[in-house]
Amino acid sequence: MTTSTTSAPAEVELAIGGMTCASCAARIEKKLNRMEGVTATVNYATEKAKVSYAGDVSVPELIATVEATGYTAREPEPVRTGAGSGPGGAETVDELRPLRERLVTSVVLAVPVIAMAMVPALQFEYWQWLSLTLAAPVVTYAAWPFHKAAFTNARHGAATMDTLISVGTSAAFLWSLWALFLGTAGTPGMTHPFELTIARGDGSGNIYLEAAAGVTAFILAGRYFEARSKRKAGAALKALLELGAKDVTVVRGGREERIPVGDLTVGDRFLVRPGEKIATDGTVVEGSSAVDASMLTGESVPVEVAAGDGVTGATVNAGGRLVVEATRVGADTQLARMARLVEDAQNGKAAAQRLADRISGVFVPVVIALALATLGFWLGNGSGPAAAFTAAVAVLIIACPCALGLATPTALMVGTGRGAQLGILIKGPEVLESTRKVDTIVLDKTGTVTTGRMTLLAVHTADGTDEADVLRLAGALEHASEHPIAQAVAAGATERAGALPTPEDFANVPGLGVQGVVEGHAVLVGREKLLAEWAMELPAELGRAKTRAEAAGRTAIAVAWDGEARAVLEVADAVKDTSGEAVTRLRALGLTPILLTGDNRAVAEAVAAEVGIAPAHVIAEVMPEDKVAVVKRLQGEGRSVAMVGDGVNDAAALAQADLGLAMGTGTDAAIEAGDLTLVRGDLRAAADAIRLARRTLGTIKSNLFWAFAYNVAALPLAAAGLLNPMIAGAAMAFSSVFVVGNSLRLRGFKAAD
Repeated sequence: MTTSTTSAPAEVELAIGGMTCASCAARIEKKLNRMEGVTATVNYATEKAKVSYAGDVSVPELIATVEATGYTAREPEPVRTGAGSGPGGAETVDELRPLRERLVTSVVLAVPVIAMAMVPALQFEYWQWLSLTLAAPVVTYAAWPFHKAAFTNARHGAATMDTLISVGTSAAFLWSLWALFLGTAGTPGMTHPFELTIARGDGSGNIYLEAAAGVTAFILAGRYFEARSKRKAGAALKALLELGAKDVTVVRGGREERIPVGDLTVGDRFLVRPGEKIATDGTVVEGSSAVDASMLTGESVPVEVAAGDGVTGATVNAGGRLVVEATRVGADTQLARMARLVEDAQNGKAAAQRLADRISGVFVPVVIALALATLGFWLGNGSGPAAAFTAAVAVLIIACPCALGLATPTALMVGTGRGAQLGILIKGPEVLESTRKVDTIVLDKTGTVTTGRMTLLAVHTADGTDEADVLRLAGALEHASEHPIAQAVAAGATERAGALPTPEDFANVPGLGVQGVVEGHAVLVGREKLLAEWAMELPAELGRAKTRAEAAGRTAIAVAWDGEARAVLEVADAVKDTSGEAVTRLRALGLTPILLTGDNRAVAEAVAAEVGIAPAHVIAEVMPEDKVAVVKRLQGEGRSVAMVGDGVNDAAALAQADLGLAMGTGTDAAIEAGDLTLVRGDLRAAADAIRLARRTLGTIKSNLFWAFAYNVAALPLAAAGLLNPMIAGAAMAFSSVFVVGNSLRLRGFKAAD
């Protein structure tokens, strides 16, 4: 993937494996940046490292440095378009399956262990041996990822959450084994003592299997929900790459042959029938048509193309038959370049520094040190090894971060569940912090503020002409055309005038409109130039209506029959009824709305005026690549930017923005690149989404606060011998219940009326 062999810095992107928290990314980044001439950014969310390095450093050396830190690294597959391209989901599914199996195993086995330990009525004669039988697979098999990660971290002189979980569960389990086989806990009929404090010499009759099994189950649940939220992290790029055509009809030696798009070469000529996607970037050599490029450019009006005009891969041929000569294929196409933009924007984001992981960098070694100090203190004052070890285990158990593991996923699950009921999807905890900071929201026009579909908006008739006649005759003729604007006229005419007659004659006039005979009338529908070719002019009032329509950014269509101009139709991408109210709600949240579009300024300002956005906050005539630049420019001005869009052309900008909101009515690429998805396609949901995300973030922070508060309050008690490990286990369980209960309050969130 390196592109330079000179002394100038080269760049490489590495796929990183084995990271379990944001602190892992920080460790890798720190190791890489210690290498001379290397500048690295490691993104935990995308599991990639973007590295700039001098000529003296090689890619194998970079990979070796990552592996020496305890993780894996490799160069990702090259960018390809077409079927099967992009990062797949099979590998992620395979990674989730063993985690899910461990979670199910731990829950099924841990529940009866906890129940027997906490409810004396369930403690039958040999209950402790049943608890051991059930807890052993939990601590060994289910908790194996924690033990493995802790061992790897220890080899490299590091300690993480995995270290604390592994040490705590192992200590509780090993002590229980000692108490059962060498102490008095294995005596038939033994009941679990429930003492608040530790007596000198006490401990040989206590077992802590419920703490070992319960902690494992709780943490696995948190890890599983986190993994699910990251499951589709690479799906945006895949959706973008797979947007292109999968196969194509090439014309060779006068014969048509169907081949995979990947076999196309520059100079090949290929056929594009009406309704088909254009396979790759090229130049039209035969035919004329209207090309729907809205998926890539955001333009609401299809573009007329003829011989000599350039076309872009993945756009749709909406009209006639075209023969195109390929000019760019594979990684050189506009679609592939946009895919790289999305990838670069995603990898350019700072790694999510979660509060729990930041604190764990200090919390974990402090707890281990406190446990060792507790052990030494109790041994030093002559209390005996049993009491000393019991107190140390109590410290480790009370500090086990089960509530920390649940703080984010439970709030996220409840918040996303409530959001789904309201048409809002929150991708993960990484995006929530941005919702608190955003002060500017960029609204893509097409499909976001507007419907994204051409609609008949108005009919202007000449004196003495009945509107119903205009709709019936023009609609009948347009119904026979496949052009998107014609279909909008036909749909509008049918809605207003009912069933349409069948034309007795029909002809398409490329680039101008259509003509034919309807109910004995010679009818023309199209541009004013079409009427001019038949020596007809628009009357003054229709001319003024046409001028006003075009000034407002709408498409004006002239209608004539029997030698006279009869009407002007206005067709445009209609503004959604709810967009104005949505803009008002966004302002109420302290956000500045900015309208962004690839359309001309007249169209943009007309739409902005309708929804209440000032002309100064309109950015028009923006190409897809420039949308990313606009977001970057706003960020460079010190703004925290949210972006709302729905097209493939918005995907890179959504990824670049501090907060991306994708309309659910849009493309998969845009949806997956966004941080929040508005399923209903209603812009009002953007305000609700930001409110819900902010509320969810607040819940996560309060969960984390209380999770740590329990630890901070209980650690001194445990170290002083005032907290039996049984109480520690109960406090651990209660802290988790508290966190879950706090998260469930999000179910009461309501959308604004």
